[in-house]
Amino acid sequence: MKLLITAPYHEKALNELRNAFGEIVYKPWKPHGRAYNETELLDLLKEHGADALITEHDEVSEKVIESFPNLRFIGVCRGTPSNVAVAKAKEQNIPLFHTPGRNAQAVAELFLAGVITLLRKVVPAVAWLQGEEWEKGAHTSYLQFKGNEMANKTIGLVGFGDIGRKIAGMTTAFPCHIQYYDPYVSTDNPLYKSVSLETLFETSDIVSIHLPVNDETTGMIDKRLFDKMKKDAVFVNTARAAVVDREALLEALENRHILGAYLDVFDHEPPDETDYRIIHLPNVFATPHIAGATHEVEDHHSFIMNARLLETFQKTKTKAV
Repeated sequence: MKLLITAPYHEKALNELRNAFGEIVYKPWKPHGRAYNETELLDLLKEHGADALITEHDEVSEKVIESFPNLRFIGVCRGTPSNVAVAKAKEQNIPLFHTPGRNAQAVAELFLAGVITLLRKVVPAVAWLQGEEWEKGAHTSYLQFKGNEMANKTIGLVGFGDIGRKIAGMTTAFPCHIQYYDPYVSTDNPLYKSVSLETLFETSDIVSIHLPVNDETTGMIDKRLFDKMKKDAVFVNTARAAVVDREALLEALENRHILGAYLDVFDHEPPDETDYRIIHLPNVFATPHIAGATHEVEDHHSFIMNARLLETFQKTKTKAV
């Protein structure tokens, strides 16, 4: 079998695939400067006569799949195969593999950094320092930028998948109290408490969103839920903006119904006027959709993908050549 790999891939993982599958054509999108569009991907598949594809961000459209209906599989190095015409792949009986959890460590670490930065008023404190406003003998900084600790806070995780569980594992050491809402997940860990969505918003000091976008979740976090939050609570979204009612979030922040928010995702990217209105609020710490952006994520997705592919072929006792 000949594999076309356009996702960035760890060298050791490439060698594993060579041993298991045969020929590898490695054309990662990063040196290209952007993901391959439909036409470019069609050209690559045709040029190299690929039997299977491992991609990350490229446009695997219906036309691509219709033009190569005999692909042995499509691997997508993402948490969800959102760049692939999934229905068409199913129609053609092309197996799909993806890599949930590849960025769990990265997102969890930036969750910690973002929440602590917000709670400790790091951004305005740094701006004050760089503005050379520190007068001799003054205690302005100590008084003006006194913040809060994470220790002993109750963290409410909306969605308890790979990222939510990673955050829970990290923050119990502070210590923090962990509760979660996820009708599709359960755990026997006595440190984690399953609660209703309403209870989570009412009783959490930090509410963090970890939901995919689908018909059930779009706009799910609405004014009704924001109105239930504590006045000194923090809202965090490092998942997807579409699951949150933006106007309700803006109202809660502008009217100080909650302490503040750490946001990494926005309704429009690049942001529109309303997004920037939220971003510029003094009680918001915002980053430009980088929660999952670490070099190590590429290593993680390589080995997660390999494990899934090798397990599948071992189960079927078929050598992929």
